[in-house]
Amino acid sequence: MSDAEADAASDASGTRVRVRGIYATAATRLLLDAGHEVVQASEPIRERFDADFGDGHHEATVATTRDRQGVGVHGDVDAAESAAAVLVDVARDAFRWRDPTPPGAVFDAAVTETLGSGAVCDLGDVAELCSAGSQTASGDAEGFLPYDECDAYVESGDTVRVQVRESAPPWVDRRARLGTGIRAAAGLATLVRGRDGVAVDTRDDAAGRELAGMTELLSVSVPDGWGIEWSHAATRAGMDALGDALERAVERSDALSAALDAADASSADEGAPTSPRIAAPSAGEWLWFGRESRFALDDARRAVTATMPGHHRTKAASESASAGVDLAEALCGDGALGTVDGGADSDLDSEFPFGVVTRQFGPVEGDVVAIRHGKPDGRAFSLGRGEVTDWEGDGTVAVERTLSGSGTYDGLGTRREAGDTALTKFREGRWWYPTVYRSAEGDPRGTYVNVCTPVECFPDEIRYVDLHVDVVKRPDGTVERVDDDELDAAVEAGEVPEAAAKNARAVATSLERALSK
Repeated sequence: MSDAEADAASDASGTRVRVRGIYATAATRLLLDAGHEVVQASEPIRERFDADFGDGHHEATVATTRDRQGVGVHGDVDAAESAAAVLVDVARDAFRWRDPTPPGAVFDAAVTETLGSGAVCDLGDVAELCSAGSQTASGDAEGFLPYDECDAYVESGDTVRVQVRESAPPWVDRRARLGTGIRAAAGLATLVRGRDGVAVDTRDDAAGRELAGMTELLSVSVPDGWGIEWSHAATRAGMDALGDALERAVERSDALSAALDAADASSADEGAPTSPRIAAPSAGEWLWFGRESRFALDDARRAVTATMPGHHRTKAASESASAGVDLAEALCGDGALGTVDGGADSDLDSEFPFGVVTRQFGPVEGDVVAIRHGKPDGRAFSLGRGEVTDWEGDGTVAVERTLSGSGTYDGLGTRREAGDTALTKFREGRWWYPTVYRSAEGDPRGTYVNVCTPVECFPDEIRYVDLHVDVVKRPDGTVERVDDDELDAAVEAGEVPEAAAKNARAVATSLERALSK
C-alpha cells in the first residue's frame, strides 16, 4: 500500500494510531475492529496480523505506562478521544482521565521549589486545564524542570516558559518532565526552534544520511529559526508521508509561534488576564486497566496469537514477570496454550495460575508489600506497607501492619493508638477486602470492609481502585454501610462506570447481610 493509498484508507476508516507496549497486540486488535488504522507497527505486530500497516504519520499514540498499569493515549484532540473511547470499553473496571499536561503543551510556569537536579513548577489548576466535565484528578498540576533542560538559571519565585516533554499518569508519584526549548511535534517530523539543518533520531547512520538528503527534495518551506528532526520511523516512510508530516509540523510551529507572541503581548498589558498555559497543540487521555480489563485484553490478544491465561495480569506485575510470559508463550505456542471463551463473565480465577506466578515473582509469605489505594479521580496513594503473614495458592494474601499515630478510625469511630495492628486479607480478583483492627493488647477496634475493583496482588504492592461505598462492623457488633452518597456523586461526575458502581452496590448489600448475621 502506498502512502497516498494509506492516507485515503485512513480518511475512510478512522484515526491513524501508533501502538507500543505490553498491550500493543490487544489494542491493535480492538482498534482495527473499531475501524481505525494502525501505522508504524512493530515487527512482532506485523508478524501476528494479516493486515497492511502503513509507515505514514500517526494522529494518536497508544503507549503503555512505565508501571504497566495502563496506557496513555496522546495526539490530535479528536484522534486521542476516539482511540481512548475504544480501549476504555474493554471492561467495567477500566478507568479514564483527561491529561492536563499533554506532551507539547507550553506554560508560563511559576517555580515553587528548587531541588538538587531541577526545579518544581506550578502549571495551574487541573480542573481549569481540562475541559468541563472531563474525568481528572483534582488539585494543581506540577512539572519538573531538570537543570540540564533549562537554558538559564532559575530559582523559587521565577516564572519560566516551559514545554512538556513527557507527561505522567495521575496514579503515579511522578511529575510531568519539562524543558525550556520549544518543539513542534507532528509524528514523523518535529521542528525545533533555535536549531538549524536536519537531524535524524536513528542508530542507522546510512538510513539517516539518506533521509537527510531526501529532505532537500521536499517542497515544504520551513520557517526561519526552526530546524528539522526526523524520527526513526521516518526512515521507512515514502516521500508523500514525509512531505505530509513536515507540513503538519510547519502548521504546528506556526500555531505555537502565534500563541507565544500573543502571550508575550498579553503579559505586556498589565490589565489583561493571564493563564499559565499558553498552548496545547495535542491532547491526552490516561487509561488504567483493572483485573477484568486485563483478562478482556487477553481475549483480544488470544484471537491473534498464543496467549497464556493471565497474560496481561502477569506482565503488569514486573519486568521479570513480563519476560517470563514472553518465554513461556514462545516455547509453548498455540497448541499448548489453547484457547478459552474468555470475557468479563468467564471464570477468571480458574484460568490465571495465581500460585505459580506468585511463587515465582511474589508476593508470598514473609514478603513486604504496599497497599496501593487508587481513587476514582485518578489519584493513588499508599495505605502503608506490611508483611505477608499468610499466602495460599487460591489467591489469598494476608498483610499485617503495625500502625503509628493516634486518633479515631474513620467510619468505625473507635480509638486509634500507636502500636495498633491492622490485619488485611486480600483475595485476588475479589471486589472487596476486610481489615481487622486491634489494639497492641489484642482488643478489637472494629472491622472495615472496602469495596473496590477486583484486587490484584503484585510482587511489591496490592492494587485496586476504591469504589467509595464500604461496610463497617464495630466492636459492639453494629454493622453499617457507609459512603453510598460518595459513590453516587462519582458516577454522576463520570469518574466511576455505571457497571462498576452497580456491582459495588450489590457487593456492599451482600457484605452488609453477611456481617449482620
